[in-house]
Amino acid sequence: MYYIYHIIGKKIGVTRNLYNRVTKQQGYSSDEYKVLLASEDIDEISTKEIELQKSYGYKVDRQTYKNLIKSNQKMKINATEQTSTFPCPLSQLESKLMDNLDLSWETSHGEFKLTGSMIPWIMANAKASMFNSSRSYIYNKAFFEAFFNSKHEGEEIEPRNDSTDYFPLIREWAEKRGIYDKGNSHTQYIKLMEEAGELAKALLENNESEAIDAIGDMVVVLTNLAELRGYKIEDCIACAYGVIKNRQGKMINGTFVKKSRPSKVL
Repeated sequence: MYYIYHIIGKKIGVTRNLYNRVTKQQGYSSDEYKVLLASEDIDEISTKEIELQKSYGYKVDRQTYKNLIKSNQKMKINATEQTSTFPCPLSQLESKLMDNLDLSWETSHGEFKLTGSMIPWIMANAKASMFNSSRSYIYNKAFFEAFFNSKHEGEEIEPRNDSTDYFPLIREWAEKRGIYDKGNSHTQYIKLMEEAGELAKALLENNESEAIDAIGDMVVVLTNLAELRGYKIEDCIACAYGVIKNRQGKMINGTFVKKSRPSKVL
């Protein structure tokens, strides 16, 4: 789904993910912008965006959204014997990768083809270029061993070795953008339902990168919702785990059904 959003007095733009594009990247909370149109037709969205920009008196994009997406998707990767270098900084790498799914490039280890399931690994292992801050890279052999080496077929990929505690970072990010001062738990709940819809769509379409993004966004929203209610999400998780850790039951039609306690006989 494509959305035309309006940041009052600032701009009109298009995105497929309102939270990522408008809130995370531009710093506007959900009550600071409006959705003017939603459509799955990129041609309709591209034409309508230009019309609305003109009618509201905003700066008109030089390219239509459709053509901009096409040009942005042409990411050229510079592969050497050791590394594959992406033409963007680490801060933009994830969104660029998601715009370039199915992109392929040749390396000394053969052809690499990008899929959504590879993006978390790339983001965990990519490094900023020491020669050019607008570029980032990964090591070809490590990428090959993780995804393309046939001798590892059937093996589980080792989990990312990342000990970062993201919850304080999320709260710091939200604090700087006024979410805790100007927002409330009700608007965060609405945002959570929006992200749940994005996840449902991604699952139905088997779109791995969008599913990963939606799950991450839901964690961010839940972190902020908890904070606005006076809780810490870490405490909520600990509470939930304390309840389920000894729970018994069985799988029925793909769902875990907990074992009921026997009724007391009087």
